[in-house]
Amino acid sequence: MAASTIWWLAAGLAVAVELATGTFYLLMVAIGLAAGALAAHAGLGLTGQLVLSAVVGGGAVALWHLRRLRHPPGLAATANPDVNLDIGETVQIDQWQPDGTASVRYRGAAWTVVHRSGTAPSTGTHKVVEVVGSRLVVDKVS
Repeated sequence: MAASTIWWLAAGLAVAVELATGTFYLLMVAIGLAAGALAAHAGLGLTGQLVLSAVVGGGAVALWHLRRLRHPPGLAATANPDVNLDIGETVQIDQWQPDGTASVRYRGAAWTVVHRSGTAPSTGTHKVVEVVGSRLVVDKVS
């Protein structure tokens, strides 16, 4: 079996494992393995193939890691208005229960409302900041 075939099989295996696990870093390793395959096609010796594969794969992993550090992850789906259209909507709260919840009519249904941690419950207009299960987490509108 040719050296390039082994490199391509290893790259394909890395992609398959990445698809099964969702680890994006394995795609960067697969890029390095593909570089090793291309080096084998170009006629480089085993040492050159290994060095090129390590440099390209390691560089891709390092660049991806730096990119992730510079671009922090977005909001969780429960608090992301691009995912959940209830975020940013307002509700009127007339009375809080002793357990820190309230019941409101919202979108034609009864919802349980809780106030955001660190804030005291008060009546009036509140903005939905997160949806956790069937509960609306709200913040007082100033």
